Parts: sequence; structure tokens; C-alpha cells
Amino acid sequence: MKTIIAVMIALAAGSAMAQGGYPNRPVAMVVGFAPGGGTDTVARILAKNVGDSLGQQVIVENKAGAGGNIATDHVAKAAPDGYTILLGNVGSLAVAPHIVANLPYDPLRDFAPITMAVVFANVLVVQPSQAKTLAEYVKLAREKPGAVTFGSSGIGGAGHLAGELLKMMAKIDIVHVPYKGGGPAMQGMLGGQVTSIFSAPVSAGGQIKAGKVLAVATTGSKRAALLPDVPTVAESGYPGYEAMNWYAYMAPAKTPKEIIERLHREIVKALGAPDVVDLLNKQGLEPSPSSSEELARYIAREYETWGKVVKQAGIKAQ
Repeated sequence: MKTIIAVMIALAAGSAMAQGGYPNRPVAMVVGFAPGGGTDTVARILAKNVGDSLGQQVIVENKAGAGGNIATDHVAKAAPDGYTILLGNVGSLAVAPHIVANLPYDPLRDFAPITMAVVFANVLVVQPSQAKTLAEYVKLAREKPGAVTFGSSGIGGAGHLAGELLKMMAKIDIVHVPYKGGGPAMQGMLGGQVTSIFSAPVSAGGQIKAGKVLAVATTGSKRAALLPDVPTVAESGYPGYEAMNWYAYMAPAKTPKEIIERLHREIVKALGAPDVVDLLNKQGLEPSPSSSEELARYIAREYETWGKVVKQAGIKAQ
């Protein structure tokens, strides 16, 4: 009898902790890229609001490298207690398994989806001295096969895939140069290390406005609200082209349902806050909260879609 009572008390305490005691210390929001890029910026915009709602500080941790895979693996192996969550992207959650041999995590098995954060199109920016339009960019690539380079936030990321898709559809030979995030990629562009970048609007917006880089096309099915005068790749001669980027919140698998629901509630609340919406929209990012189940289905579809592109393009991890 005493044993049964002890077990019942322990279970009740565990349930109380899951429902009312969480969180009782800071929460780490892990980002797989260096400061200054799109993922990092979104994390920092949301961290304060989410922290205020949770009643605990939310600390953004940058674990850059391997196209976000280092951070993703870190969270996959973290304790499933709600104190370590990931703001991941298409590269680490839907593409990496197709290009990295012996990837130490399984994005479809090792995570508990929380909610989608943002969905957006990337933008192809070039050095102004190289091209003024996508047609000129493609012409340059055809005239100088292998000489035109495009940077991205890492191998297998949305920017990399956007470039490979253009490479396939335009039948051009452009060379991918991976960086450890959108910020470093933009610095490489400004330093003349690469001809172009497929960049998140948040990383490129300021430089576009300053005239230091030129936006020639966006990668969505429709024009980006932040760049209404910039045509899409599809309307620039390549119908059917679309390569969207997205960031989503994930927790380690086996995180208690009550904690996932609490995180979902507070993150979705933050995504709807007027100041957050305004900040995200100014960066060309669209808040896109979802249910945990919707996010799981979306990632599974992206996993299948980009797996086919990776196979056709022959993308391999370096």
C-alpha cells in the first residue's frame, strides 16, 4: 500500500510540474546559424515576447555550422523537458537527411513539432556591377560557366536549394559557396567573395536599400510584399519555379504534451502580437503559426519534395 501511495504522489507531482511548475528557469531557444542572419533575427524578435508570456527569460543560443545541423542535433539530444527548443529551418529539418550520410538525428522521429514561425521567399541579390536583371545574370553565367558564384547560409538550406533549382531550370553552371549563416554570407558578398546570394529578406533588406547589392528576383510564387518591384524567378522566364523558406519551432521528442501545448500557446501568442507582426513584416517575413499536427504534416511533405530535388541535382555534403 505504501508503495502504491508513493507512486501516486510521484505521478501527481510530475503532473503538477508539467502543468503549473513549467518553466521555473530560463529556456534556451537554439539557432543553427551565426548572428545577423534570418533565423537569428526571428529568434531575437520573438524571444522577449515568449519569455514575458512564460514568465522566464528566453535566451537565444547560436550554434552555427553544418547548415544548421549542429544545432538541430544538439536539441534532438537535449533533455525533453521544455528548456531547450529549436528554431529550425527547411535545411536541417527537411533536406539534411538526403545529403548527409549518417546524420545523427532523424527530423521526423526525434522532434516534437510546436508551431511554424514564419514562411517567406528568398531573394537573389547580385553585385550591381555584374547584372541588373535575372536575364543578365543567366547570360553572364552562360558566358562564363563555373565563374559565377552564389552564396547561401549553408549546404542544404533554402538559399542553396533555390540556387540549385535555378541552375537546373535555367541550365546554367553556377557554383555554390556555403557560409555559416545569412549574416556571414552577406559579408562575403559585400567583400566581393561571391557574385550573388540567395538570401533571406531580413539579411539583404538593409544592403538593398543602401544600394550595395541589387535584388533581381524573388523565389516565391508571387512577388514579395517587401520588394513589390522585384519580379519572381517564375515571371522572369522560368514558370513553375518556387523555393520557399520557413522557420519552425521544435522540441525534443518525448517532451510532455502539457509542455508542448504551453510552448505552442505562448509562441503563437507572440507571433500574433502587433509589435512582433510589424517587425517581421518589415523584414519581409510572414508570421504563419500552425498547430503541432499541421507542422508535422508540412515537414513530411517538404522532406519528400526536396529529397527529389537533392537527388536530381546530386547535392552532397562537403
